[in-house]
Amino acid sequence: MTPATHSPLFPQAPDSADAVLEGLDPEQRAVATALHGPVCVLAGAGTGKTRAITHRIAYGVRAGILQPSTVLAVTFTNRAAGEMRGRLRQLGAQGVQARTFHSAALRQLQYFWPKAVGGSMPRLLDRKVQLVAEAAATRNLRLDRSELRDTTAEIEWAKVTQTVPADYPYAAAKAGRDTPRDPAEIAHLYAAYENLKRDRAVIDFEDVLLLTVAVLQDRHDIADQVRAQYQHFVVDEYQDVSPLQQRLLELWLGERDSLCVVGDASQTIYSFTGATPDHLLDFRARHPGATVVKLVRDYRSTPQVVRLANGLLTQASGRAADHRLELVSQRPPGPDPVYTEYTDEPAEAEGAARRIRELIDAGTPAAEIAILFRTNSQSETYEQALADVGVPYQLRGAERFFDRPEVRKAGIALRGAARFGGNDSLLDDVVDLPSQVRAVLSGEGWTTEPPAGSGAARERWESLAALVNLAHDFAAAHPRATLGDLVAELDERANAQHAPTVQGVTLASLHAAKGLEWDVVFLVGVADGMMPITYARTDEQIEEERRLLYVGVTRARERLHLSWSLSRAPGGRPNRRPSPFLDGLRPGSATTAGRTGPAAAGGVERGTLAPATAAPRRRQRTPARCRVCGRSLTDAGEMKLMRCEDCPSDMDEGLYERLRSWRAVQARRIGQPDFCVFTDRTLMAIAEAQPGTTTELSRIPGVLSRKLQRHGADILAICAGQDVVQDDEED
Repeated sequence: MTPATHSPLFPQAPDSADAVLEGLDPEQRAVATALHGPVCVLAGAGTGKTRAITHRIAYGVRAGILQPSTVLAVTFTNRAAGEMRGRLRQLGAQGVQARTFHSAALRQLQYFWPKAVGGSMPRLLDRKVQLVAEAAATRNLRLDRSELRDTTAEIEWAKVTQTVPADYPYAAAKAGRDTPRDPAEIAHLYAAYENLKRDRAVIDFEDVLLLTVAVLQDRHDIADQVRAQYQHFVVDEYQDVSPLQQRLLELWLGERDSLCVVGDASQTIYSFTGATPDHLLDFRARHPGATVVKLVRDYRSTPQVVRLANGLLTQASGRAADHRLELVSQRPPGPDPVYTEYTDEPAEAEGAARRIRELIDAGTPAAEIAILFRTNSQSETYEQALADVGVPYQLRGAERFFDRPEVRKAGIALRGAARFGGNDSLLDDVVDLPSQVRAVLSGEGWTTEPPAGSGAARERWESLAALVNLAHDFAAAHPRATLGDLVAELDERANAQHAPTVQGVTLASLHAAKGLEWDVVFLVGVADGMMPITYARTDEQIEEERRLLYVGVTRARERLHLSWSLSRAPGGRPNRRPSPFLDGLRPGSATTAGRTGPAAAGGVERGTLAPATAAPRRRQRTPARCRVCGRSLTDAGEMKLMRCEDCPSDMDEGLYERLRSWRAVQARRIGQPDFCVFTDRTLMAIAEAQPGTTTELSRIPGVLSRKLQRHGADILAICAGQDVVQDDEED
C-alpha cells in the first residue's frame, strides 16, 4: 500500500502555527493574531472574512493559546457553520464548536433541562404555522394561507425582540410594522398561541433562545458551568443579530471580554426579521479597549464592479452609511458594468436570456451565471425566457412560479371557468379575456390594489397579478383568444419549465443571494418602484433597499449587467425610470447629492482602556399619535389621518369634494375604481393637511412616490384653489 499523497480535495493541514498565517494579507493577519480582549472585524463584501476568522481560531489553537473545546464560533445558517467546521479541520483545528445560535442554545437547553426545570424537555415544534392556525380558531379568526404565514412571522418578530403579547400593538406601531391584521387581533392570537403551546407542552425555535436566556439568568450555577466550558467566542454576520441573540451572547460571556465579532453594516438587509446592526456599530462604545480591524481588500470582484458598489454607498445616509467601507479590488481589470434599457418587461427578460445563451455558447458555465431580482413574482418571466432559448436554470430560495400554491389554485379556477363559464355568474358581465381572468382571480384573492406591506399576502397578490398581466399580454398578441386558449398556454409554459435541471443558471431574489457569488450577474428590474420597492416609505426602509442593491452588485466577480424596462407590457405607457440609486453612476445620469464624509479605509485600530463612554442610544421611531388628543394610534386608517376616528376633523369639506371630483375623472381615464387613484382616507388626509409643497404632500400616508410623480402637480394645484384642466377621454 502506498502512502496517501496530497490532493487538492483534501489539502494538508499547515505544519505549524506560523504556517497558518501564510498567505494572509496584513489586515487578515492582524485579525488572526489578535487573540486577546474584544475584537471587532469590519469586513466588506468579498474581503475574505471567513478566511480571516477561521485562521484566527486555527492560529490560536495551533499556538496553544486557545483550547479547541473552549471555543464557540456562532453563525446564522447551518451551511455557514458547516463551511466553518470544514475550514477549521483543514487548518488542523479539530474540536472547535461551530454552530448557529439556535443549535448551540438547544444543545445547552437539552443538557441542563433536568437540572434547571426537572423532567423531560418539551417537544420542539418543527413548524409553528399549524398551531398558529389553531390559535386563530380559538379566537374565531379566519386567516387565509398568506395571512397565516405573515401572522406567524409577526409572532416570530415579537419573540426575537422580546415583546410580550400585551405590548405587541405598541411595539409594532413603534417599529412601523406593516401588520397583516389589526395589531390588537395579532396580540390576542399571539397570547392564544402561547397558551396552546403551554397546554400541549411544546416549544418553538424562538423559545429555545428565550428559555436558554431564562435559565442562564436565573441559575447562576448553570451560567458558571457554561462559562467554564466556553471561554472564547466568535460571532459571524454580527450585523444580523437580534436583541434576543445579543442577550444570549452577553450571558454566555458574563464579565469576560474574550469575544471576536465580524460583520458589515452595509449588508444589513434582514431588519424585517428583527436583525439590527446597532450591536455591531456600538461595539467600540461598549468595549472601549477593543481592537478594530477593517478588511477592505476585495478579492472577489473586478475594479469595475467594486467602483459601482462603492458609488452606491457614497450616496447612502444613516448610521450604517456612517460606517461604510471603501472596497479596493485586488483583481485585474474587467469589463465595465452594462446598463440596458428595454421597452417592456418581456423584452428585458428576452434580452437577458439571449445574452446568457451567448455567454454559455462562448464557454461560460451556466452554473456561474445568475439572474437576481427584487421579488419572487418576477421569476416567471425569466423562467419562461430561459426555457425559450433552451437554457437550464435552478430557482433558489423560492418555488418555481407554476409550483406556487396560489398559482396552481388559480390555474384550477381558470380551467374550471373555461369549461363551465356559461354557468358562472362572475362571467355574466365580462366579455374580453383580461376581464374574464380578473373576474375569476378576484375569487382567489386578486384585487385591483395590492395589499400593504411586504409579506406573504403581498407575494401571493404579486403571483396573481402576474397571471392577470399575462392575460393582458396574451390577449394583445392573440385578439381572438378564449379563456381555454389561455389555459392551454399556461399548461404549455408550466410543462416547459418542469424539465429537471441539476446544473443551470441561478434565478434568485436579492435576499436569497446573500452569501453567494457568480462570475456573471444580471440584476434585472432595476427601476424606480422596484428598487426601491414601492412600499419602502421611510428613510430607513429606503436605505435598506439601497443596501439590498449593494449586496446584489457585490455578488458579481467579473461581469455585471443591470437592466430595467420603461413599461410593464408591450405597447404600455413608457412611464418608468431607472432606479434613483443609479443616479450619477450609470452613463448619462445626473449626479445626486452624495455624502461628504470619507469612507473607512482598511487597517487596525487599537482600543484604549479609558473609561467607557455611554453607547449612543438607538434612535427609536416615535409611535404614531393622534394630533388632536395625543392617544397612540394603531389602526391603519387612523394612522393615515393622524387622528382618532372620533376626534374632531379640521378637514376642508369643499377641498375634499373637489378632490373627489378630480379623482373620479382620473379613475375613468385609467378604467379602474376610484380607490385605485387615492382612497377616501388619503383624500381626507390631504384635505386636512392642505399641503402646499411636494415635500409636505409626500409625508401624507398613501401618497407613494409613483402617485406623487403622476398626480402631485394636480393635487397641489387643487389645494391652492386653482382649476385643473382634465381630459375625460381614455388615456
